[in-house]
Amino acid sequence: MTEFPRSTRRALLAGGAAFLAMPSISYGQADVLKIGHLTPRTGFLGPLGEFAVQAAALAAEQINAAGGINGRRVEMLFEDSVNPQTASSKAERYTQRDKVACIVGEINSASALAIGQVVQREKVLFINTGANSDALRGSDCRRYMFHTEAQNTMMVKAAGRALLDQGLVRGKKYYALTADYAFGHDLLRVANKYLSENGGSIGGSDLVPTELTDFSPFLLKLRQARPDVVICNLAGAQVTNFLKQYSEFGLRFPVAGFGFDTALAWGAGPGNFLGTWPVVWHHLLEAPSAKAFTAAFRAKYNRPPENQGWSDYTAMKVIAQSMNEIKSIDPTKVVEHLESGAKFDVFKSREGYFRAADHQLMMEMFAITALPAGQARNAYDIFTTSAAMPVASESLETMAASKEENACTFPA
Repeated sequence: MTEFPRSTRRALLAGGAAFLAMPSISYGQADVLKIGHLTPRTGFLGPLGEFAVQAAALAAEQINAAGGINGRRVEMLFEDSVNPQTASSKAERYTQRDKVACIVGEINSASALAIGQVVQREKVLFINTGANSDALRGSDCRRYMFHTEAQNTMMVKAAGRALLDQGLVRGKKYYALTADYAFGHDLLRVANKYLSENGGSIGGSDLVPTELTDFSPFLLKLRQARPDVVICNLAGAQVTNFLKQYSEFGLRFPVAGFGFDTALAWGAGPGNFLGTWPVVWHHLLEAPSAKAFTAAFRAKYNRPPENQGWSDYTAMKVIAQSMNEIKSIDPTKVVEHLESGAKFDVFKSREGYFRAADHQLMMEMFAITALPAGQARNAYDIFTTSAAMPVASESLETMAASKEENACTFPA
């Protein structure tokens, strides 16, 4: 099993000490409920995976302090998914050897598909917390796979609404740089559809290898193309590296993106972080449960949580609430409960629910816009935020792909 990072080991030890200090709760070894957490801990998605691990560990500690799941203590197993092949083999180990009650995690869309195939075969619940591809909710959907992460269509619509308001779509020529793997390909397809439907035109487009760290050839192409808007459909550390180098090149074309995590803005830093981007959640939200989560995470890890951490934390709380409500850990019964329209506090102003047709969490979205360097209050509060989307008078399903646009037929 993968070693915890030092900060997480300290957190779990502290959480265990606090738990043991509570005399009203007692667990035996037979009363342990194992949950497998699987997500990238290394490579270009590694910075996001670290937030995911920390948030899942915090959620498990809180669940145990509240009495566990049906009186059983949650024991987390953490592994680095690395790539689709490794993700598949580790998911098999979780389900066949470790007998986990469910699997939580992942960020890479191809790896999420591999895990989804395993859990469908083994009939074990999997909540995808970071993979965005619409196909995972459509052609590649699985009955035992659910999604707290937004699909690409939701991300595009969130950023797109903000860009329309800023006058950066209609009549504008854009140049897209896109991560060259499943997530990026799907995101580019959805983004092109949205921009063309709203009056934008393609001025150029390049696929960028995920291991690339030097963006100078692409920056030179941008300088020559002179687009009205640069669209950044990159992923993980790619975004941070691109933004830093974009600033160093002194380019002034407006920047926007359709896939994003706030940790990448923090990695770029005030002054380098530019443009408008979509997020499923951020640490500045004022909902009481959001503030409580942010405070607990900050107290434990000395930094605010970001949206990837929110997704893993939410998934853990959804699992605990569902299993406690139905008084069962049976995966099929949990699937039926999630499909029933059960409502969950997702640490925003409106409750969320999973759409039965594709298992996507229906929820509010946000667009954030970078503050000028001189206006940033600290290393983390470096953006302003839109109001929640959709607005209160709209259905939460407004942001998602329709059943006709992204049809899902669950395999037997």
